[in-house]
Amino acid sequence: MGFDYFSGNESTSNNNKQQNLLTSGWRPLQRDLDWEFLWQLAQNDTKEFAQKSFNLASTFSEVLGRNNFTWWANLLGVASENTRYELERFWNYITPDPQSPDHRYKEVLSTETPILQFVSRNSIPIDYVLNRLQEITVLRVLQILGRPNVITQYYSERDFYFPVEKFINWERLDVVNTVNAYWSMYDIWLQIEPYDRGRRQYTLMAKDLAPLVNKATYDLAVMLSGYQSRVGKVHSQFPIRTFPAEIQSFTDTLQQAILNQNQLAVVVHGEPGTGKTAWTQAVAKEILMPLGFVIFILDHDAITNFVPPTYLERICIIINEADNLAQNRASEIAQSNNKTEHILSLLDGTLYQSVIDESGIQMKQRLVVLMTCNTTERLDPAMLRKGRVDLIAEFTQRFV
Repeated sequence: MGFDYFSGNESTSNNNKQQNLLTSGWRPLQRDLDWEFLWQLAQNDTKEFAQKSFNLASTFSEVLGRNNFTWWANLLGVASENTRYELERFWNYITPDPQSPDHRYKEVLSTETPILQFVSRNSIPIDYVLNRLQEITVLRVLQILGRPNVITQYYSERDFYFPVEKFINWERLDVVNTVNAYWSMYDIWLQIEPYDRGRRQYTLMAKDLAPLVNKATYDLAVMLSGYQSRVGKVHSQFPIRTFPAEIQSFTDTLQQAILNQNQLAVVVHGEPGTGKTAWTQAVAKEILMPLGFVIFILDHDAITNFVPPTYLERICIIINEADNLAQNRASEIAQSNNKTEHILSLLDGTLYQSVIDESGIQMKQRLVVLMTCNTTERLDPAMLRKGRVDLIAEFTQRFV
């Protein structure tokens, strides 16, 4: 009795959800007969095709041949729910499945939305901010893609489609099961999985997703610094042309190096007030951002746990007060933390490139690291070794 009662509730719930889908604009998807598909099915799956055809014919024969009902009652029995169910199952077998994502696509980018913030007022984990960046990236890609060519949903053994001309945005689309959408122009699939409390997971799949990701992340900057961590845009108080002439000349050299090299590390040093931090912000805004670099500004705590996202092609990392982080490992202070080793691994690319995830987007990244310090004397000698730091400049004039 308990099982029957539960099944009844489940059936009522399914009917309500189907009704909600229809009310919100979804329509049953009619599967069309494809003679070429049917011919291939009959040739390549002959035994199964014959068995299912025989079973369907037996079902109709049983209904039409009942002796305890009149002929017209048997005829009405053909339209019964059970008979229609068997006919629909056979029709779904002999017709092609609706288009669905090709999971052989290697480039995959996924996000949960909205991102939940399980943090206190005193600390924001790096993972939250990086997940927020990924969420922004996926949602921006969807804005660029615009209206898809097809939107489908499979629920309770039925296929539904949403008329694309009625599509407004993804937030207003009713999702009770897995939703698939496709853009033929870009050969990109979107898969939406519903979670509890209105949360969803969006997954983009394509053969070449990188160009859209680059476009979606244009002008983005990330500051990782405890509770002040945020995703936003680069702000620069002073244009490059307002800096002293020798700094502008060094900036020209830097710009050429950025264009010529895939990986570049720069150290600028000088007394406080000589404009080192302001210069890094100006370079980020006027040179790196127009070239498509996503800017990451890391504080002391963020350095230790930061790993560059693999789906970004161009990354700039700004590290201020590097002489307080990458200190000489011969000193007692440096031995009490691992920030020096982590900065070295960022410069070398060894930490995050030693093991590559098989899923997701694996870009051949271009990396620019801008570091400021008051003096290079406290830096670990390995930092300044040739091949790690490409350009060094001293700021001598009072600027700020």
